[in-house]
Amino acid sequence: MTLSLTIRDAQPADETAWRGLWAGYNRFYESSVPEDVTTFTWKRLLSPESALFCRVAEASGQVVGFTNNVLHEGTWVKDPLCYLEDLFVDPASRGQGIGRALIRDLIDLGTKCHWSRLYWHTRNDNPARRLYDEFIKADDFVRYRMSL
Repeated sequence: MTLSLTIRDAQPADETAWRGLWAGYNRFYESSVPEDVTTFTWKRLLSPESALFCRVAEASGQVVGFTNNVLHEGTWVKDPLCYLEDLFVDPASRGQGIGRALIRDLIDLGTKCHWSRLYWHTRNDNPARRLYDEFIKADDFVRYRMSL
């Protein structure tokens, strides 16, 4: 049986499903995001004035995955860059190519919209790296992160 999958922009009606997946994403990374930040993030993901946007994967009428992304300018390119900040697929729906389809969606969207680059990072031990390596090998940059 072939999975019928639709990838599209998030809509207000997707909030409950997105929040459930968002909670799963945060559990995976052993993290928590305060409720007011989650609410603010959701509003920005839907706002046309925001640099943030969300794409959702829908199968059989259910949202089963998402990407949260940031479109921004850069100093080394003329065209926008897209940072794939968060990607998550419902554990019950994994192994069906949904993560791959979500990344392919961003590649296709970026090609259509003339983005200069799509990039993301993940933990070194994330099992999804096998999928990511199908698209591009990790580079040799090291990330430094400082909370302010």
